Amino acid sequence: MAHVKLILLDDVENLGLAGDEVHVAPGYARNFLLPRKLAAKATPGTLRLIESRKVQIAARRAQELADAKALAEKLAGIELSIPMQATDDEQLFGSVTARMVADQLAVQGFSIDHNRVKMDPIKTLGTFDVEVKLHKDVDATLKVWVVRG
Repeated sequence: MAHVKLILLDDVENLGLAGDEVHVAPGYARNFLLPRKLAAKATPGTLRLIESRKVQIAARRAQELADAKALAEKLAGIELSIPMQATDDEQLFGSVTARMVADQLAVQGFSIDHNRVKMDPIKTLGTFDVEVKLHKDVDATLKVWVVRG
């Protein structure tokens, strides 16, 4: 099967980082990567452009990593309390979701997308550790208290 040679313009999960040369199926290139401007065809002009931008890309990645580490340090001491209605045997009516945790973080001044909160829905009262994926290499763990409310 023929593959198309592309240069990634942005990081693409499970494929590569910005500036990488990748070989992908033509349909994936035509229907996903190219329309979203995540990649460009590997021409000599594109290669020159990426070479000139590699320093900027490396600086941006280093800054993103530093920002994520700083945010992880701030989040390390955070404990969230989420009040929920529960039965007498501590089963919740409903469940605590990643969106609810992200909303509680927003109340405390942290802007975290709910997709970065990695957890299964919580269905009982208690204390739980919740992982927040801040960067490819940086995770933070929060303590979430689900209390009767």
